[in-house]
Amino acid sequence: MENNPEKEEFLLNHSQNSTKGGLKTIPFIIVNESCEKVASFGLQPNMIIYITKFYNMDAARASVLISLWSAISNVLSILGAFISDSYIGRFRAVAIGTISSLIGMLVLWLTTIFPQLRPLPCGQYQHDCNGTTAAQLAAILFSFGLISIGAGFVRPCSLALGADQLENKENLDNERLIDSYFNWFYASEGVSVLLAVTVIVYIQDHFGWQVGFGVPALLMVLSLSVFLIGSPHYIKVIPQGSLFTGLFQVPVAAFRKRHINVQLNYSDDCYYKAPQSKLLEPSTDFRCLNRACIIEDPHMELKPDGKASDPWSLCSVEQVKIMKCFLTVLPMWSTCIMLLVSLSQPLSIYQLLTVDRHITPQFEIPAGSFGMITLLSLTIWFAFYDRALVPLLSRYTGLPTGISPFSKMGIGLIVGIVATVLSAITETIRRNKAINAGFEDDPNAVLNMSSMWFVPQLALYGVAEALNVVGQIEFIYSQFPKTMSSFAAALYTFGLALANLINSLLVSVVDSITSTGGKTSWLATNINRGHLDYYCWLMTSLCVINFLYFLAVCQFTDQHHHDGRSSLFPEAEEEHTANKRFHGA
Repeated sequence: MENNPEKEEFLLNHSQNSTKGGLKTIPFIIVNESCEKVASFGLQPNMIIYITKFYNMDAARASVLISLWSAISNVLSILGAFISDSYIGRFRAVAIGTISSLIGMLVLWLTTIFPQLRPLPCGQYQHDCNGTTAAQLAAILFSFGLISIGAGFVRPCSLALGADQLENKENLDNERLIDSYFNWFYASEGVSVLLAVTVIVYIQDHFGWQVGFGVPALLMVLSLSVFLIGSPHYIKVIPQGSLFTGLFQVPVAAFRKRHINVQLNYSDDCYYKAPQSKLLEPSTDFRCLNRACIIEDPHMELKPDGKASDPWSLCSVEQVKIMKCFLTVLPMWSTCIMLLVSLSQPLSIYQLLTVDRHITPQFEIPAGSFGMITLLSLTIWFAFYDRALVPLLSRYTGLPTGISPFSKMGIGLIVGIVATVLSAITETIRRNKAINAGFEDDPNAVLNMSSMWFVPQLALYGVAEALNVVGQIEFIYSQFPKTMSSFAAALYTFGLALANLINSLLVSVVDSITSTGGKTSWLATNINRGHLDYYCWLMTSLCVINFLYFLAVCQFTDQHHHDGRSSLFPEAEEEHTANKRFHGA
Protein backbone atom coordinates (compact mmCIF):
# COMPACT_ATOMS: atom_id res chain seq x y z
CA MET A 1 0.00 0.00 0.00
CA GLU A 2 1.53 3.31 -1.14
CA ASN A 3 1.39 6.14 1.36
CA ASN A 4 0.77 9.73 0.29
CA PRO A 5 3.56 11.78 1.93
CA GLU A 6 1.58 15.04 1.83
CA LYS A 7 -1.48 13.43 3.38
CA GLU A 8 0.64 11.70 6.00
CA GLU A 9 2.31 15.01 6.87
CA PHE A 10 -1.09 16.64 7.27
CA LEU A 11 -2.37 13.90 9.51
CA LEU A 12 0.67 13.81 11.74
CA ASN A 13 1.35 17.56 11.91
CA HIS A 14 -2.05 19.18 11.75
CA SER A 15 -2.10 22.83 12.66
CA GLN A 16 -3.84 24.36 15.60
CA ASN A 17 -6.45 25.79 13.23
CA SER A 18 -7.47 22.32 12.01
CA THR A 19 -11.13 21.45 12.61
CA LYS A 20 -10.16 17.85 13.40
CA GLY A 21 -8.42 16.49 16.45
CA GLY A 22 -7.48 18.43 19.54
CA LEU A 23 -8.74 18.28 23.11
CA LYS A 24 -12.40 18.24 22.07
CA THR A 25 -12.02 14.62 20.85
CA ILE A 26 -10.42 13.27 24.05
CA PRO A 27 -13.65 12.91 26.12
CA PHE A 28 -15.17 10.69 23.40
CA ILE A 29 -12.13 8.38 23.44
CA ILE A 30 -11.81 8.22 27.23
CA VAL A 31 -15.55 7.51 27.68
CA ASN A 32 -15.32 4.73 25.09
CA GLU A 33 -12.33 3.11 26.82
CA SER A 34 -13.77 3.58 30.33
CA CYS A 35 -17.14 2.02 29.48
CA GLU A 36 -15.41 -0.95 27.84
CA LYS A 37 -13.23 -1.41 30.93
CA VAL A 38 -16.15 -1.23 33.38
CA ALA A 39 -18.25 -3.61 31.29
CA SER A 40 -15.62 -6.27 30.56
CA PHE A 41 -13.83 -6.22 33.94
CA GLY A 42 -17.17 -6.25 35.74
CA LEU A 43 -17.99 -9.60 34.17
CA GLN A 44 -14.86 -11.43 35.32
CA PRO A 45 -15.00 -11.69 39.15
CA ASN A 46 -18.34 -13.55 39.35
CA MET A 47 -18.14 -15.40 36.02
CA ILE A 48 -16.92 -18.63 37.64
CA ILE A 49 -20.04 -18.62 39.86
CA TYR A 50 -22.31 -18.13 36.84
CA ILE A 51 -20.65 -20.94 34.86
CA THR A 52 -20.62 -23.48 37.69
CA LYS A 53 -24.21 -22.68 38.69
CA PHE A 54 -25.91 -22.45 35.29
CA TYR A 55 -23.68 -24.59 33.05
CA ASN A 56 -23.13 -27.41 35.55
CA MET A 57 -19.33 -27.31 35.34
CA ASP A 58 -17.12 -28.17 38.26
CA ALA A 59 -15.01 -25.35 39.65
CA ALA A 60 -11.72 -26.59 38.16
CA ARG A 61 -13.09 -26.77 34.60
CA ALA A 62 -14.72 -23.36 34.98
CA SER A 63 -11.44 -21.91 36.25
CA VAL A 64 -9.60 -23.32 33.22
CA LEU A 65 -12.21 -21.85 30.87
CA ILE A 66 -11.93 -18.38 32.41
CA SER A 67 -8.11 -18.51 32.35
CA LEU A 68 -8.19 -19.41 28.66
CA TRP A 69 -10.64 -16.56 28.04
CA SER A 70 -8.25 -14.11 29.70
CA ALA A 71 -5.29 -15.54 27.78
CA ILE A 72 -7.06 -15.15 24.44
CA SER A 73 -8.04 -11.57 25.29
CA ASN A 74 -4.41 -10.67 26.05
CA VAL A 75 -3.04 -12.38 22.94
CA LEU A 76 -5.62 -10.62 20.79
CA SER A 77 -4.48 -7.28 22.27
CA ILE A 78 -1.08 -7.79 20.62
CA LEU A 79 -2.68 -9.02 17.40
CA GLY A 80 -5.13 -6.12 17.42
CA ALA A 81 -2.30 -3.60 17.75
CA PHE A 82 -0.48 -5.23 14.84
CA ILE A 83 -3.56 -5.24 12.57
CA SER A 84 -4.32 -1.64 13.51
CA ASP A 85 -0.81 -0.36 12.79
CA SER A 86 -0.40 -2.36 9.59
CA TYR A 87 -3.79 -2.49 7.89
CA ILE A 88 -6.94 -0.85 9.22
CA GLY A 89 -5.83 2.09 11.37
CA ARG A 90 -6.70 2.88 14.98
CA PHE A 91 -10.12 4.42 14.43
CA ARG A 92 -11.47 1.38 12.59
CA ALA A 93 -9.83 -0.95 15.12
CA VAL A 94 -11.55 0.76 18.07
CA ALA A 95 -14.88 0.88 16.20
CA ILE A 96 -14.72 -2.82 15.28
CA GLY A 97 -13.67 -3.75 18.81
CA THR A 98 -16.47 -1.78 20.43
CA ILE A 99 -19.09 -3.35 18.16
CA SER A 100 -17.67 -6.83 18.80
CA SER A 101 -17.75 -6.33 22.59
CA LEU A 102 -21.32 -5.03 22.40
CA ILE A 103 -22.56 -8.07 20.44
CA GLY A 104 -20.68 -10.43 22.77
CA MET A 105 -22.23 -8.91 25.88
CA LEU A 106 -25.68 -8.98 24.32
CA VAL A 107 -25.27 -12.70 23.62
CA LEU A 108 -24.08 -13.27 27.19
CA TRP A 109 -27.07 -11.31 28.51
CA LEU A 110 -29.41 -13.42 26.37
CA THR A 111 -28.15 -16.57 28.10
CA THR A 112 -29.70 -15.19 31.30
CA ILE A 113 -33.02 -14.42 29.55
CA PHE A 114 -33.72 -17.61 27.59
CA PRO A 115 -33.56 -20.89 29.55
CA GLN A 116 -33.00 -22.77 26.28
CA LEU A 117 -29.47 -21.35 26.20
CA ARG A 118 -28.63 -23.03 29.53
CA PRO A 119 -28.83 -26.65 30.73
CA LEU A 120 -31.44 -27.62 33.30
CA PRO A 121 -30.32 -26.95 36.88
CA CYS A 122 -28.79 -29.69 39.02
CA GLY A 123 -30.76 -31.55 41.63
CA GLN A 124 -30.59 -30.67 45.29
CA TYR A 125 -27.46 -32.73 45.98
CA GLN A 126 -25.96 -32.35 42.49
CA HIS A 127 -26.18 -36.06 41.71
CA ASP A 128 -28.42 -35.71 38.65
CA CYS A 129 -26.84 -32.78 36.76
CA ASN A 130 -27.79 -32.42 33.13
CA GLY A 131 -24.97 -32.06 30.66
CA THR A 132 -24.50 -28.89 28.63
CA THR A 133 -25.39 -29.37 24.97
CA ALA A 134 -23.04 -28.31 22.18
CA ALA A 135 -25.36 -25.46 21.19
CA GLN A 136 -25.58 -24.14 24.76
CA LEU A 137 -21.81 -24.29 25.20
CA ALA A 138 -21.32 -22.66 21.79
CA ALA A 139 -23.53 -19.72 22.81
CA ILE A 140 -21.48 -18.75 25.85
CA LEU A 141 -18.16 -19.46 24.10
CA PHE A 142 -19.31 -17.29 21.19
CA SER A 143 -20.00 -14.43 23.60
CA PHE A 144 -16.59 -14.88 25.24
CA GLY A 145 -14.90 -14.87 21.83
CA LEU A 146 -16.58 -11.65 20.71
CA ILE A 147 -15.74 -9.91 24.01
CA SER A 148 -12.09 -11.01 23.62
CA ILE A 149 -11.95 -9.70 20.05
CA GLY A 150 -13.41 -6.41 21.26
CA ALA A 151 -10.87 -6.09 24.06
CA GLY A 152 -8.09 -7.01 21.64
CA PHE A 153 -8.90 -4.06 19.38
CA VAL A 154 -10.04 -1.42 21.88
CA ARG A 155 -7.44 -1.65 24.65
CA PRO A 156 -4.19 -1.33 22.67
CA CYS A 157 -5.55 1.27 20.23
CA SER A 158 -7.53 3.73 22.35
CA LEU A 159 -4.49 5.31 24.01
CA ALA A 160 -2.68 5.75 20.68
CA LEU A 161 -5.82 7.09 18.98
CA GLY A 162 -6.04 9.84 21.61
CA ALA A 163 -2.35 10.67 21.17
CA ASP A 164 -2.97 11.02 17.41
CA GLN A 165 -5.52 13.75 18.15
CA LEU A 166 -2.98 15.78 20.13
CA GLU A 167 0.09 15.33 17.93
CA ASN A 168 0.98 18.86 16.86
CA LYS A 169 4.62 19.77 16.30
CA GLU A 170 3.74 23.46 15.99
CA ASN A 171 2.65 23.53 19.64
CA LEU A 172 5.60 24.04 21.99
CA ASP A 173 3.61 22.56 24.89
CA ASN A 174 2.60 19.49 22.90
CA GLU A 175 4.70 17.04 24.91
CA ARG A 176 3.28 18.33 28.21
CA LEU A 177 -0.23 18.09 26.75
CA ILE A 178 0.26 14.48 25.71
CA ASP A 179 1.74 13.60 29.12
CA SER A 180 -1.31 15.16 30.75
CA TYR A 181 -3.53 13.10 28.47
CA PHE A 182 -1.67 9.92 29.48
CA ASN A 183 -2.22 10.79 33.15
CA TRP A 184 -5.96 11.30 32.66
CA PHE A 185 -6.25 8.18 30.53
CA TYR A 186 -4.56 5.92 33.09
CA ALA A 187 -6.50 7.55 35.92
CA SER A 188 -9.76 6.82 34.10
CA GLU A 189 -8.64 3.22 33.63
CA GLY A 190 -8.00 2.83 37.35
CA VAL A 191 -11.37 4.33 38.28
CA SER A 192 -13.07 2.12 35.67
CA VAL A 193 -11.59 -1.10 37.05
CA LEU A 194 -12.49 -0.02 40.60
CA LEU A 195 -16.10 0.61 39.53
CA ALA A 196 -16.15 -2.73 37.73
CA VAL A 197 -15.13 -4.82 40.74
CA THR A 198 -17.38 -2.91 43.14
CA VAL A 199 -20.52 -1.50 41.51
CA ILE A 200 -21.02 -4.10 38.74
CA VAL A 201 -20.27 -7.00 41.08
CA TYR A 202 -22.65 -5.55 43.70
CA ILE A 203 -25.40 -5.31 41.07
CA GLN A 204 -24.87 -8.96 40.09
CA ASP A 205 -25.03 -10.10 43.71
CA HIS A 206 -28.11 -8.10 44.71
CA PHE A 207 -30.17 -7.75 41.51
CA GLY A 208 -29.47 -11.02 39.74
CA TRP A 209 -27.71 -12.05 36.56
CA GLN A 210 -30.17 -10.51 34.11
CA VAL A 211 -29.60 -7.03 35.51
CA GLY A 212 -25.95 -7.77 36.34
CA PHE A 213 -25.15 -8.72 32.73
CA GLY A 214 -27.60 -6.22 31.25
CA VAL A 215 -25.82 -3.19 32.75
CA PRO A 216 -22.47 -4.01 31.03
CA ALA A 217 -24.34 -4.42 27.74
CA LEU A 218 -25.94 -0.98 28.22
CA LEU A 219 -22.51 0.47 28.99
CA MET A 220 -21.24 -0.88 25.67
CA VAL A 221 -24.20 0.74 23.88
CA LEU A 222 -23.15 4.02 25.51
CA SER A 223 -19.51 3.37 24.61
CA LEU A 224 -20.28 2.80 20.93
CA SER A 225 -22.70 5.74 20.71
CA VAL A 226 -20.28 8.23 22.24
CA PHE A 227 -17.38 6.99 20.12
CA LEU A 228 -19.34 7.29 16.86
CA ILE A 229 -20.69 10.73 17.79
CA GLY A 230 -17.10 11.95 17.93
CA SER A 231 -16.17 10.27 14.62
CA PRO A 232 -16.39 13.40 12.40
CA HIS A 233 -13.85 15.19 14.61
CA TYR A 234 -11.16 12.46 14.79
CA ILE A 235 -7.82 12.56 13.01
CA LYS A 236 -7.56 9.16 11.37
CA VAL A 237 -3.91 8.41 10.74
CA ILE A 238 -3.12 6.16 7.78
CA PRO A 239 -1.62 2.81 8.94
CA GLN A 240 2.15 2.93 8.41
CA GLY A 241 3.07 -0.64 9.28
CA SER A 242 3.97 -2.20 12.61
CA LEU A 243 7.41 -1.94 14.18
CA PHE A 244 6.99 -5.53 15.35
CA THR A 245 7.05 -6.80 11.76
CA GLY A 246 10.82 -6.32 11.82
CA LEU A 247 11.12 -8.90 14.58
CA PHE A 248 9.72 -11.54 12.24
CA GLN A 249 11.68 -10.33 9.21
CA VAL A 250 15.10 -10.72 10.86
CA PRO A 251 15.00 -14.49 11.57
CA VAL A 252 13.36 -15.13 8.18
CA ALA A 253 16.07 -13.17 6.34
CA ALA A 254 18.81 -14.84 8.40
CA PHE A 255 17.40 -18.27 7.57
CA ARG A 256 17.24 -17.46 3.86
CA LYS A 257 20.92 -16.49 4.00
CA ARG A 258 21.99 -19.38 6.18
CA HIS A 259 24.72 -20.30 3.67
CA ILE A 260 26.68 -17.12 4.56
CA ASN A 261 29.73 -17.65 6.76
CA VAL A 262 29.34 -15.11 9.57
CA GLN A 263 32.79 -15.95 10.93
CA LEU A 264 34.36 -13.90 8.15
CA ASN A 265 35.15 -10.22 8.66
CA TYR A 266 32.98 -7.98 6.50
CA SER A 267 33.55 -4.30 5.80
CA ASP A 268 30.97 -1.74 6.88
CA ASP A 269 29.79 -1.36 3.29
CA CYS A 270 28.60 -4.97 3.27
CA TYR A 271 25.91 -4.26 5.84
CA TYR A 272 22.56 -2.69 4.99
CA LYS A 273 21.96 0.39 7.16
CA ALA A 274 19.00 2.70 7.54
CA PRO A 275 19.46 6.33 6.40
CA GLN A 276 21.39 8.50 8.89
CA SER A 277 22.16 5.44 10.97
CA LYS A 278 24.84 5.64 13.65
CA LEU A 279 25.23 1.86 13.67
CA LEU A 280 27.85 0.76 11.16
CA GLU A 281 27.94 -2.97 11.85
CA PRO A 282 26.06 -5.53 14.00
CA SER A 283 27.37 -6.76 17.33
CA THR A 284 29.02 -10.15 17.78
CA ASP A 285 26.42 -11.68 20.10
CA PHE A 286 23.76 -13.85 18.44
CA ARG A 287 26.06 -13.73 15.43
CA CYS A 288 23.87 -16.02 13.34
CA LEU A 289 21.36 -13.19 12.98
CA ASN A 290 23.98 -10.96 11.33
CA ARG A 291 23.32 -12.77 8.07
CA ALA A 292 20.02 -10.86 7.79
CA CYS A 293 21.79 -7.52 7.18
CA ILE A 294 24.62 -8.68 4.90
CA ILE A 295 24.31 -7.46 1.31
CA GLU A 296 25.29 -10.19 -1.16
CA ASP A 297 24.20 -8.59 -4.44
CA PRO A 298 23.51 -4.83 -4.29
CA HIS A 299 21.89 -4.82 -7.74
CA MET A 300 19.35 -7.48 -6.78
CA GLU A 301 18.78 -6.62 -3.13
CA LEU A 302 18.66 -2.80 -3.26
CA LYS A 303 16.33 -0.44 -5.08
CA PRO A 304 17.69 2.64 -6.89
CA ASP A 305 16.81 4.76 -3.82
CA GLY A 306 18.92 2.50 -1.61
CA LYS A 307 16.02 0.73 0.15
CA ALA A 308 15.79 -3.05 0.43
CA SER A 309 13.95 -4.72 -2.46
CA ASP A 310 12.61 -7.45 -0.20
CA PRO A 311 12.54 -6.68 3.56
CA TRP A 312 12.07 -10.39 4.23
CA SER A 313 15.44 -11.11 2.61
CA LEU A 314 17.48 -8.09 3.70
CA CYS A 315 17.11 -6.24 7.00
CA SER A 316 18.89 -3.21 8.37
CA VAL A 317 21.53 -3.32 11.09
CA GLU A 318 19.01 -1.55 13.36
CA GLN A 319 16.44 -4.33 12.87
CA VAL A 320 19.02 -6.95 13.74
CA LYS A 321 19.99 -4.98 16.85
CA ILE A 322 16.35 -4.75 17.97
CA MET A 323 15.92 -8.50 17.50
CA LYS A 324 19.01 -9.06 19.63
CA CYS A 325 17.58 -6.75 22.28
CA PHE A 326 14.44 -8.87 22.29
CA LEU A 327 16.44 -12.07 22.81
CA THR A 328 18.47 -10.35 25.56
CA VAL A 329 15.44 -9.33 27.65
CA LEU A 330 13.52 -12.60 27.21
CA PRO A 331 15.14 -14.47 30.16
CA MET A 332 14.52 -11.60 32.60
CA TRP A 333 10.98 -11.11 31.28
CA SER A 334 10.21 -14.79 31.84
CA THR A 335 10.94 -14.47 35.58
CA CYS A 336 7.74 -12.43 36.13
CA ILE A 337 5.38 -15.03 34.70
CA MET A 338 5.13 -17.22 37.80
CA LEU A 339 4.25 -14.19 39.92
CA LEU A 340 1.42 -13.40 37.51
CA VAL A 341 0.28 -17.03 37.77
CA SER A 342 0.17 -16.83 41.57
CA LEU A 343 -1.93 -13.65 41.38
CA SER A 344 -4.78 -15.55 39.68
CA GLN A 345 -5.58 -18.03 42.44
CA PRO A 346 -8.34 -20.44 41.34
CA LEU A 347 -11.42 -20.80 43.53
CA SER A 348 -10.50 -17.79 45.69
CA ILE A 349 -14.05 -16.47 45.34
CA TYR A 350 -15.35 -19.74 46.87
CA GLN A 351 -13.16 -19.13 49.91
CA LEU A 352 -14.62 -15.66 50.36
CA LEU A 353 -18.18 -16.96 50.03
CA THR A 354 -17.66 -19.13 53.13
CA VAL A 355 -16.49 -16.38 55.50
CA ASP A 356 -18.15 -13.41 57.16
CA ARG A 357 -17.86 -10.43 54.80
CA HIS A 358 -19.97 -7.97 56.78
CA ILE A 359 -18.54 -4.51 57.42
CA THR A 360 -21.67 -3.45 59.28
CA PRO A 361 -24.71 -5.56 60.23
CA GLN A 362 -26.46 -4.20 57.12
CA PHE A 363 -23.63 -4.12 54.55
CA GLU A 364 -21.70 -7.09 53.21
CA ILE A 365 -18.79 -6.81 50.76
CA PRO A 366 -19.46 -8.90 47.63
CA ALA A 367 -17.01 -11.78 47.34
CA GLY A 368 -16.07 -10.71 43.82
CA SER A 369 -15.11 -7.21 45.00
CA PHE A 370 -12.13 -8.24 47.11
CA GLY A 371 -9.89 -7.76 44.09
CA MET A 372 -10.12 -4.03 44.80
CA ILE A 373 -7.81 -4.60 47.79
CA THR A 374 -5.01 -5.61 45.42
CA LEU A 375 -5.80 -2.66 43.16
CA LEU A 376 -5.84 -0.17 46.06
CA SER A 377 -2.66 -1.65 47.51
CA LEU A 378 -0.92 -1.30 44.15
CA THR A 379 -2.08 2.31 43.78
CA ILE A 380 -1.13 3.32 47.34
CA TRP A 381 2.28 1.70 46.95
CA PHE A 382 2.92 3.62 43.72
CA ALA A 383 2.18 6.92 45.45
CA PHE A 384 4.13 6.06 48.63
CA TYR A 385 7.17 4.79 46.72
CA ASP A 386 7.25 7.71 44.28
CA ARG A 387 6.72 10.48 46.84
CA ALA A 388 8.36 9.11 49.97
CA LEU A 389 10.81 6.29 49.22
CA VAL A 390 12.37 7.47 45.94
CA PRO A 391 13.78 10.76 47.37
CA LEU A 392 15.11 8.89 50.41
CA LEU A 393 16.63 5.96 48.53
CA SER A 394 18.09 8.18 45.81
CA ARG A 395 20.36 9.85 48.38
CA TYR A 396 22.04 6.51 49.07
CA THR A 397 21.90 4.79 45.67
CA GLY A 398 22.31 7.79 43.36
CA LEU A 399 19.61 6.33 41.10
CA PRO A 400 16.71 8.58 40.03
CA THR A 401 14.30 5.68 40.52
CA GLY A 402 15.47 4.90 44.06
CA ILE A 403 16.63 1.33 43.47
CA SER A 404 17.62 -0.59 40.36
CA PRO A 405 15.08 -2.48 38.22
CA PHE A 406 16.69 -5.79 39.29
CA SER A 407 16.19 -4.92 42.96
CA LYS A 408 12.54 -4.04 42.34
CA MET A 409 11.94 -7.30 40.52
CA GLY A 410 13.64 -9.38 43.18
CA ILE A 411 11.84 -7.69 46.10
CA GLY A 412 8.57 -8.06 44.19
CA LEU A 413 9.15 -11.81 43.81
CA ILE A 414 9.97 -12.17 47.53
CA VAL A 415 6.83 -10.25 48.53
CA GLY A 416 4.84 -12.49 46.15
CA ILE A 417 6.24 -15.60 47.87
CA VAL A 418 5.24 -14.22 51.28
CA ALA A 419 1.73 -13.52 49.95
CA THR A 420 1.42 -17.08 48.62
CA VAL A 421 2.58 -18.51 51.97
CA LEU A 422 -0.06 -16.40 53.73
CA SER A 423 -2.73 -17.66 51.31
CA ALA A 424 -1.79 -21.28 52.13
CA ILE A 425 -1.85 -20.65 55.89
CA THR A 426 -5.16 -18.77 55.69
CA GLU A 427 -6.81 -21.56 53.68
CA THR A 428 -5.55 -24.18 56.13
CA ILE A 429 -7.14 -22.24 59.00
CA ARG A 430 -10.37 -21.72 57.05
CA ARG A 431 -10.67 -25.39 56.08
CA ASN A 432 -9.99 -26.63 59.63
CA LYS A 433 -12.65 -24.28 60.97
CA ALA A 434 -15.14 -25.59 58.42
CA ILE A 435 -14.45 -29.23 59.29
CA ASN A 436 -14.50 -28.61 63.04
CA ALA A 437 -17.85 -26.84 62.65
CA GLY A 438 -19.29 -29.88 60.83
CA PHE A 439 -19.51 -28.15 57.42
CA GLU A 440 -17.38 -30.62 55.47
CA ASP A 441 -20.33 -31.50 53.21
CA ASP A 442 -21.86 -28.02 53.23
CA PRO A 443 -19.72 -25.68 51.05
CA ASN A 444 -22.38 -22.96 51.26
CA ALA A 445 -22.17 -22.60 55.05
CA VAL A 446 -20.74 -19.32 56.36
CA LEU A 447 -18.05 -19.76 59.00
CA ASN A 448 -17.45 -17.71 62.12
CA MET A 449 -14.35 -16.30 60.47
CA SER A 450 -13.79 -12.75 59.26
CA SER A 451 -12.94 -12.04 55.64
CA MET A 452 -10.23 -9.71 56.95
CA TRP A 453 -8.00 -12.79 57.17
CA PHE A 454 -7.62 -12.50 53.39
CA VAL A 455 -6.70 -8.81 53.31
CA PRO A 456 -2.93 -9.15 54.05
CA GLN A 457 -2.28 -11.60 51.22
CA LEU A 458 -4.32 -9.55 48.72
CA ALA A 459 -2.53 -6.34 49.74
CA LEU A 460 0.88 -8.01 49.43
CA TYR A 461 -0.01 -9.26 45.95
CA GLY A 462 -0.63 -5.64 44.95
CA VAL A 463 2.78 -4.53 46.28
CA ALA A 464 4.48 -7.51 44.61
CA GLU A 465 2.92 -6.73 41.25
CA ALA A 466 3.76 -3.02 41.52
CA LEU A 467 7.42 -3.70 42.29
CA ASN A 468 8.02 -6.52 39.84
CA VAL A 469 6.09 -5.19 36.85
CA VAL A 470 7.54 -1.67 37.09
CA GLY A 471 11.03 -3.15 37.44
CA GLN A 472 10.41 -5.29 34.37
CA ILE A 473 9.22 -2.35 32.27
CA GLU A 474 12.11 -0.12 33.40
CA PHE A 475 14.61 -2.85 32.47
CA ILE A 476 13.04 -3.41 29.05
CA TYR A 477 12.91 0.34 28.42
CA SER A 478 16.63 0.62 29.13
CA GLN A 479 17.40 -1.93 26.42
CA PHE A 480 15.37 -0.51 23.54
CA PRO A 481 15.42 2.79 21.65
CA LYS A 482 12.64 5.29 22.25
CA THR A 483 10.84 4.27 19.06
CA MET A 484 10.27 0.82 20.54
CA SER A 485 9.04 1.99 23.97
CA SER A 486 5.62 0.38 23.40
CA PHE A 487 7.41 -2.97 23.26
CA ALA A 488 7.56 -3.10 27.07
CA ALA A 489 3.76 -2.94 27.33
CA ALA A 490 3.42 -5.57 24.58
CA LEU A 491 5.76 -7.94 26.42
CA TYR A 492 3.85 -7.43 29.67
CA THR A 493 0.57 -8.17 27.89
CA PHE A 494 2.05 -11.31 26.36
CA GLY A 495 3.29 -12.29 29.83
CA LEU A 496 -0.27 -12.03 31.14
CA ALA A 497 -1.48 -14.27 28.33
CA LEU A 498 1.23 -16.84 29.02
CA ALA A 499 0.48 -16.72 32.76
CA ASN A 500 -3.19 -17.41 32.06
CA LEU A 501 -2.26 -20.39 29.88
CA ILE A 502 0.11 -21.78 32.51
CA ASN A 503 -2.56 -21.28 35.17
CA SER A 504 -5.15 -23.20 33.14
CA LEU A 505 -2.63 -26.00 32.45
CA LEU A 506 -1.62 -26.18 36.11
CA VAL A 507 -5.22 -26.34 37.32
CA SER A 508 -6.04 -29.07 34.76
CA VAL A 509 -3.02 -31.20 35.69
CA VAL A 510 -3.51 -30.85 39.46
CA ASP A 511 -7.24 -31.56 39.20
CA SER A 512 -6.63 -34.62 37.01
CA ILE A 513 -3.85 -36.10 39.13
CA THR A 514 -5.42 -35.50 42.55
CA SER A 515 -8.83 -36.88 41.51
CA THR A 516 -7.54 -40.23 40.21
CA GLY A 517 -8.97 -43.36 41.78
CA GLY A 518 -12.17 -41.58 42.78
CA LYS A 519 -10.42 -39.35 45.30
CA THR A 520 -11.58 -35.82 45.99
CA SER A 521 -9.66 -33.34 43.90
CA TRP A 522 -7.60 -30.66 45.62
CA LEU A 523 -9.62 -28.20 43.53
CA ALA A 524 -13.06 -29.66 44.18
CA THR A 525 -16.06 -27.32 43.95
CA ASN A 526 -16.71 -28.18 47.60
CA ILE A 527 -13.55 -26.55 48.91
CA ASN A 528 -14.22 -27.91 52.41
CA ARG A 529 -13.56 -31.43 51.09
CA GLY A 530 -10.85 -30.39 48.65
CA HIS A 531 -7.36 -29.22 49.53
CA LEU A 532 -6.92 -25.74 48.13
CA ASP A 533 -4.27 -25.24 50.82
CA TYR A 534 -2.12 -27.95 49.21
CA TYR A 535 -2.44 -26.16 45.88
CA CYS A 536 -1.27 -22.92 47.54
CA TRP A 537 1.78 -24.70 48.96
CA LEU A 538 2.49 -26.12 45.51
CA MET A 539 2.29 -22.59 44.10
CA THR A 540 4.66 -21.40 46.85
CA SER A 541 7.20 -24.05 45.88
CA LEU A 542 7.01 -23.02 42.22
CA CYS A 543 7.48 -19.36 43.20
CA VAL A 544 10.58 -20.23 45.23
CA ILE A 545 12.02 -22.15 42.26
CA ASN A 546 11.21 -19.19 40.06
CA PHE A 547 13.09 -16.88 42.45
CA LEU A 548 16.19 -19.09 42.20
CA TYR A 549 15.82 -18.92 38.43
CA PHE A 550 15.61 -15.13 38.72
CA LEU A 551 18.90 -15.06 40.65
CA ALA A 552 20.55 -17.13 37.91
CA VAL A 553 19.23 -14.79 35.22
CA CYS A 554 20.50 -11.79 37.22
CA GLN A 555 23.95 -13.37 37.31
CA PHE A 556 23.89 -13.85 33.53
CA THR A 557 22.58 -10.33 32.92
CA ASP A 558 25.15 -8.83 35.29
CA GLN A 559 27.95 -10.52 33.32
CA HIS A 560 26.34 -9.17 30.14
CA HIS A 561 26.47 -5.64 31.60
CA HIS A 562 30.10 -5.99 32.69
CA ASP A 563 30.95 -6.92 29.11
CA GLY A 564 29.97 -3.36 28.20
CA ARG A 565 26.69 -4.33 26.55
CA SER A 566 24.13 -3.13 29.06
CA SER A 567 22.10 -1.82 26.14
CA LEU A 568 22.58 -2.63 22.50
CA PHE A 569 21.37 0.92 21.90
CA PRO A 570 23.60 3.18 24.04
CA GLU A 571 21.22 6.10 23.62
CA ALA A 572 18.31 4.09 25.03
CA GLU A 573 19.20 4.44 28.71
CA GLU A 574 19.83 8.18 28.35
CA GLU A 575 16.48 8.68 26.58
CA HIS A 576 14.47 6.92 29.26
CA THR A 577 16.21 8.03 32.45
CA ALA A 578 13.82 10.93 33.01
CA ASN A 579 10.55 9.25 32.15
CA LYS A 580 10.80 5.49 32.53
CA ARG A 581 9.35 5.52 36.06
CA PHE A 582 6.28 7.42 34.83
CA HIS A 583 5.67 5.06 31.92
CA GLY A 584 6.39 2.00 34.06
CA ALA A 585 3.73 3.06 36.56
